[in-house]
Amino acid sequence: MRKTILGVITFAALILLPRAVPALKNYVSLDPRDIPLVWDLPVPKPKELETDAVRAQRLQIQKPQNLLDPHRTLDHFYQALLQGGPVRVLHYGDSPTTGDLITADARAQFQKQFGDGGAGFVLIAKPWAWYFHRGVDMDASKWTIDVAGDTQIKDGLHGLGGASFQGSPGAVATFTVKNEQRTAEIAYLEQPEGGTFSFEADGNELGQVETAADKAIPAWKSFELPAGTKKFTVRVESGKVRLYGVEFSKAKPGVLYSSLGVNGANITLLSRAFNGGHWTAQLHHYRPDLVVLAYGTNESGFPKFVDSTWAAEMKSAVKRLQTALPETSILLMSPMDRGERNERGEIDTIPAMPRLVKIEGKVAEETNVAFFNTFQAMGGEGTMARWYAAEPRLVGSDYIHPMPAGAKIVGELLYGALRDGYNEYKLRQLKGRESSTTK
Repeated sequence: MRKTILGVITFAALILLPRAVPALKNYVSLDPRDIPLVWDLPVPKPKELETDAVRAQRLQIQKPQNLLDPHRTLDHFYQALLQGGPVRVLHYGDSPTTGDLITADARAQFQKQFGDGGAGFVLIAKPWAWYFHRGVDMDASKWTIDVAGDTQIKDGLHGLGGASFQGSPGAVATFTVKNEQRTAEIAYLEQPEGGTFSFEADGNELGQVETAADKAIPAWKSFELPAGTKKFTVRVESGKVRLYGVEFSKAKPGVLYSSLGVNGANITLLSRAFNGGHWTAQLHHYRPDLVVLAYGTNESGFPKFVDSTWAAEMKSAVKRLQTALPETSILLMSPMDRGERNERGEIDTIPAMPRLVKIEGKVAEETNVAFFNTFQAMGGEGTMARWYAAEPRLVGSDYIHPMPAGAKIVGELLYGALRDGYNEYKLRQLKGRESSTTK
């Protein structure tokens, strides 16, 4: 302490002595008058006091790639993300969607950025061996499965995901989740002479549900899941029941991204096969903030259908959605490239694909919905030839179905475009608020 005091005194003497002794005036090193007062010092403006306009200038906004939304139909979705959720996305599609390809990677990106709202909707059983939902393992037995568009039941009551499951005592479905969920909601059909099913968590029954009713109407039963439980069982106890699926959620802000694929499907699945009133009831219940329609790959193999009918069927499906969900954002997602061998043995893009993509973009414009050009985003014509030659391969030997690494590319392209659209939306909101405060 003594040394410190002596040091301060010495420093002061060296500064002041040359000013007191005229002979030492040439040794003045610091003029106290040059020392700024505290209130003269410039005070940096804290970030929280920045105007919206200044903050907006600091944002680096990337224009969405291959995403067209001139009518800003995605603003509802972006606003839901901004508010924190829960935000529901329903992604309808064909075979890649049944395997949670593309959708799983988009889901992972959204949940990383905006929060994990839960696993989302999963069918009661696997209609196809490759049906899959990342994060949920499934096992089921003794169910009669009917799929929209290829079914013995012609009533069109296919639930949210396009498949229904009928069971009698002995029918069972088991789900094992990798991340703890808080709520499980089972979708089923109330119907005349309906039976009873139970729901268990880690072997403990949480309740039973009676499905008997005067007429066939969709219904839902929600169960709060005990902390730490990860294995859940649906079991038919009596009579006959007709179930659709289970939505797992975490009961907190975040994104629930449900993959709703039907193998071999085309757009007529939504424009014709789903009973209108029943599907509307499903959509009203789940209240999605975004609906993605990803069709066209199967249709591209039928050029006459593409050139004459496809646009009308797509418009019909969009109209049904807009009527049921007037405030919901809708995105048409074009198919990926599709290859085929030519007479020289080379892999070319199937001829109808570029036309189909162009038609779909025009349908989006005419129906006032958004359009993501997957075909162009992944590289356009000849992409599947390049993907098949890649090491490791990014597409299977049919030049249609992506391998997991290829699906990841497409899922992240979709997410990236929507993320950039969201950032652009935030910038518009900031500029709008700044404009209103300056008036």
